[in-house]
Amino acid sequence: MYMKNILAAALLIVLFASCKKEVSDLPPETQTGANTFGAKVNGETWVPQGFGPFPANNLLEARRIGGNVIINARNFSKSPRETEFEFFLKNVYSTGVYNLNTTSGYPTQGSSYGYYVKRNLTPTNEFMTSATHTGTVTITRLDTINFVISGTFQFTAADIYGSDPPITVSEGRFDIDF
Repeated sequence: MYMKNILAAALLIVLFASCKKEVSDLPPETQTGANTFGAKVNGETWVPQGFGPFPANNLLEARRIGGNVIINARNFSKSPRETEFEFFLKNVYSTGVYNLNTTSGYPTQGSSYGYYVKRNLTPTNEFMTSATHTGTVTITRLDTINFVISGTFQFTAADIYGSDPPITVSEGRFDIDF
């Protein structure tokens, strides 16, 4: 019994010691459907991650509904605090630059937006692009036969509650199957 307890404790130590994976490099800019996403948030590298050795479903997904594109990327590595990016791009029919410059107050499919949220079960901070805090998403590949969308992004976003200063997202890139 004593040996089982020691083994279980050792397993837990190894498990939780491997929980936090530090990432310092952004994924390369590709257009192959590599299922990658990354950006700098206020200068710090951000990529989708699960919690420790446990993979999480749907860390990265892109959907195309009609001519609209929705991209979600999630990071659970600092659980219970998690972060997520969401982009909604309206009327995407070809490669090109899509502006994130309309105020909607809260994510809605009425206009294109960039959104970043921090939460502990419920949102603690929600940042969104607007007419004053703008950005762009540049689609470099939109392949509706092989279902691949690739591109780059950058934006500034304000906390929708006004409690935190705006964030700057730079060097963003994605290459996703949809």
